[in-house]
Amino acid sequence: MARIHLSIIEDEETVRESLADFLGAQADFEIHSVAESVEAFLALQQKIAPQILLLDINLPGMSGLEGIHLIQKKHANLDIIMLTSYEEEEHVFEALRRGAVGYLSKRSPLLMVQEAINTVAAGGSFMSPSIARHVVNFFRFRQRVNNPDVELTERQKEILQGLMDGKSYKMIAATCDITLETVRDHIKKIYKKLQINSRGELVSMILDKRL
Repeated sequence: MARIHLSIIEDEETVRESLADFLGAQADFEIHSVAESVEAFLALQQKIAPQILLLDINLPGMSGLEGIHLIQKKHANLDIIMLTSYEEEEHVFEALRRGAVGYLSKRSPLLMVQEAINTVAAGGSFMSPSIARHVVNFFRFRQRVNNPDVELTERQKEILQGLMDGKSYKMIAATCDITLETVRDHIKKIYKKLQINSRGELVSMILDKRL
């Protein structure tokens, strides 16, 4: 059985060495290259193209997200698994939109990283449970906010626009020429209509509207 050729781009030395030592010890894997940045990876002269790349987002120089296009341009058949501390929905979806096929938290056990590589090598996609939960919640929020039975008044839409623009409740009250208590009352009603309990969930819906 052919071994899976792996590459790693990770700037944290302890994480990089841990991944390389563990994965390199597996019979099914061969560590093809290890780099500290996207630029260093792209500069490598590689006779055999890697099949799967573990890619961090927060890197010195070019970020992992920025590097996806250039990496895939050089290695057209390379599958990318993001391995990062960023678990927010916007980072997950941006990585997937740019071409990644997996997304793992750095807190994932090494055995889960191994499982993710095998899944991707077999033609699948993989997300660690904590990130998958974020994605599920995102689509739940999206379903609610796009529910035709949910109708917001013009004033409530105006308040939502203010929140989208980053305004405080006090600033929204001044813009709409209403009292601070009225703003709070409207937001409570918005929460009830959208079946949410926090401003964080509301912000997720607002971000969804921007996609």
